[in-house]
Amino acid sequence: MDYDPDRTSRLDPYTGEPPPYEDEYVEEGVVNSDYRRIRTVNIVCTVINVVTVLFAVVLAVHIVLVLGSANMGNGFASFVDSWASGITLGLTGLFTPANANLATLLNEGLAALLWLAIGGLLTYLVRRFALPSRVRHYRRVVR
Repeated sequence: MDYDPDRTSRLDPYTGEPPPYEDEYVEEGVVNSDYRRIRTVNIVCTVINVVTVLFAVVLAVHIVLVLGSANMGNGFASFVDSWASGITLGLTGLFTPANANLATLLNEGLAALLWLAIGGLLTYLVRRFALPSRVRHYRRVVR
């Protein structure tokens, strides 16, 4: 194949040449009449994701504090401990190994994974049933 140095300038659609009719130009775009609904659904899904990830992070921090033998009399550690006890989804006594640290790791680790799964499932369902179909309508306007 021969090298053609002029090829790029010939294929460039923006060569600076005026359009055939200077008073008209073509505008193409996506027509989306459900913009507000899509935006609301995205905001709701973001809030769901932030809350469920925050719960999972709190449980992970509590696991690290317990495995590191943190002083639970400390203000931060007691705050995380009290918050983690409220969001364990009732899994506190599910696994009962002899080691208390291992029990915390298993029970609260499972709760953290469940929070992430719950967040993913809820956002999937909200988007699946609240968003319109994925059909996009294109229009071409000549002005």
